[in-house]
Amino acid sequence: MTAADAIGIGVAQFAPTADTDANLVTIAQLTAAAASRGARLVVFPEYASYFVDPFDHSLLENAQDVDGPFVQALRGLADRHGVHIVAGLLERAGDDRRVRNTVVAVDRSGLVATYRKLHLYDAFGQRESDWVEAGDITAPETFELGGLRFGLMTCYDLRFPEVGRLLVDAGADVFLVPAEWVRGPLKEHHWRTLLHARAIENTVFVAAADHPPPLGVGCSMIVDPQGVDLAAVGTATDVAVAHLDPAAVERVRRVNPSLRLRRLGVVPRES
Repeated sequence: MTAADAIGIGVAQFAPTADTDANLVTIAQLTAAAASRGARLVVFPEYASYFVDPFDHSLLENAQDVDGPFVQALRGLADRHGVHIVAGLLERAGDDRRVRNTVVAVDRSGLVATYRKLHLYDAFGQRESDWVEAGDITAPETFELGGLRFGLMTCYDLRFPEVGRLLVDAGADVFLVPAEWVRGPLKEHHWRTLLHARAIENTVFVAAADHPPPLGVGCSMIVDPQGVDLAAVGTATDVAVAHLDPAAVERVRRVNPSLRLRRLGVVPRES
């Protein structure tokens, strides 16, 4: 790999609040830091536009459309720094009771991908579905940059390996995972294990951005197709950047052709 071939990817870890403008200030600072270190794409956490714990009716009041001011601000930052930005958006839903947990990917031209979380966090004593409308089962959301195809999933989706299979079948070389991985017994262990598993079983890079403690586990990281950590953040508000070799996926798949040797596919199931 030469420096010209490498694609800089940043994972930006911060704790979104109930102040969207303040969140954008932090996003701007972390985007600038990532770009200064060579990132061409920066991944931010789930609910980056607005977050409150526990959830309440303020979610409805602060949800936006995908062409709203938050996404327009991301587009401005992408233009200023010459990067793609991927971040969680609290999106308006089709009724007055729930919102959508959405991930947007933008460049200077506008939206390049939009993904609505498929698997809601109704686990470990939480009920995300009380407030959030699950995304429809649609074609995987991917986009291209620098010879790599990037696919989107969100947080709890990590526990469903078929999401990764659908993305890799759509040509994804890199999984991007905005998250708010809630802390708890063994949760950091689950986070690390699942990120590495999704990378290894699909022979892809994985870049995941989480909220830091006390609500999230932190440990935002970038993992290569053999499950090796390339860069990571601990528990601070910070950004980690790794430079991905676009040829690495093909090299790993020559040695470990597990995708080609599969005998089973994935069939969507309506709940």
